[in-house]
Amino acid sequence: MFADLIRLINRRPPDDYERGFVREVSVSDRSPRNKRVERVLAICWVLIVVKSFAVVWLFGHYHIPLSPLWVIAPTFVFAALCTVVYLLRD
Repeated sequence: MFADLIRLINRRPPDDYERGFVREVSVSDRSPRNKRVERVLAICWVLIVVKSFAVVWLFGHYHIPLSPLWVIAPTFVFAALCTVVYLLRD
């Protein structure tokens, strides 16, 4: 602190005067990906696959007169929509 004061009084620029300034700033257009969110998305996709197999098995086991795609398709479509929105953000 006193060394800077003495330089100020003597009006001599410091030896590393040019290094104290920012020369370049680069800004990325996209925000960085969040590893935690990507891990949650991956876990959710695994759960959707498990749910799909469970639904197909349950519909066949209990002879439900409905196609399992009525349950699986909306789940898959909305999960795909959420994943695409996350990947194409910004």
